[in-house]
Amino acid sequence: MTLSRVLVIGASGQLGASVVRAFADCEVIAHSSATLDITRPDAVADAVRAASPQAIINCAAFNDVDGAEVRPQDAFAVNAFAVRSLARAAEEVGAGLVHYSTDFVFDGTAAAPYTEESPPRPVSVYGSSKLVGEWFALDAPRAYVLRVESLFGTPRDWSGRRGTLDTIVNGLERGAVVRVFTDRVVSPGYTHDIAAATRHLLESGAPAGLYHCVNSGSATWEQVARALAGMLGLQPNLDPITVSQVQMKAPRPRFCVLATDKIAAAGFPMPPWHDAIARWLASRGDGPTH
Repeated sequence: MTLSRVLVIGASGQLGASVVRAFADCEVIAHSSATLDITRPDAVADAVRAASPQAIINCAAFNDVDGAEVRPQDAFAVNAFAVRSLARAAEEVGAGLVHYSTDFVFDGTAAAPYTEESPPRPVSVYGSSKLVGEWFALDAPRAYVLRVESLFGTPRDWSGRRGTLDTIVNGLERGAVVRVFTDRVVSPGYTHDIAAATRHLLESGAPAGLYHCVNSGSATWEQVARALAGMLGLQPNLDPITVSQVQMKAPRPRFCVLATDKIAAAGFPMPPWHDAIARWLASRGDGPTH
């Protein structure tokens, strides 16, 4: 199916901005928190009816992992109950629904990459709220839930909230000491690739359901930082630490590797994280120098 009219929720965020760009040849109705309060079911229903889209892509989320421990109602309002409103509105207008979830639905104790069949066991309020959001999203007749993690992809002049990779690059470029975890293993996700995968799933007729949508492969944050430094031609000044050395309100899963075999089988093999980072740096004008 070729899409011509798409509604993007959370369009001003890092992932939302990439999704809007990926559908630039379509009519995109873009909403941010300033134009739509997704915690109000009536507002969501009205916005979806007004847009009458072929697809609704929800990039909005309550992403403050530690904040969710003290504001659980806010986390569930955005990450779960707002998704229920979107699923109901999507069904009403006959639209497809894309919703993004997280690796935090797992407890991080696995020794092999998590698949879509792995049983979720969130250990934080944030992870629990995102898991409930998955369930609500999948109630829609034609829904795709894409689990993402460790997002990167902002342009150099990005003024919004930045992710861990941005923070590492900023520290490396300033010659600052960069603290990096040696015992958190992640599968970084390039928002450009995630947005492209999103469009592929919607337009290819791929089976609806749950997909892991991150760049393939995995690394510790220390390994990611060293790869970034090498691509930038910089000597890193790293302070390797473990999760246990940092006081955080919410527990963090330590092994966060997501298998991407299912989305590859659907026709979109996710590029390796190392390649994705190189393309991101090149797009910022500071790609590999050697």
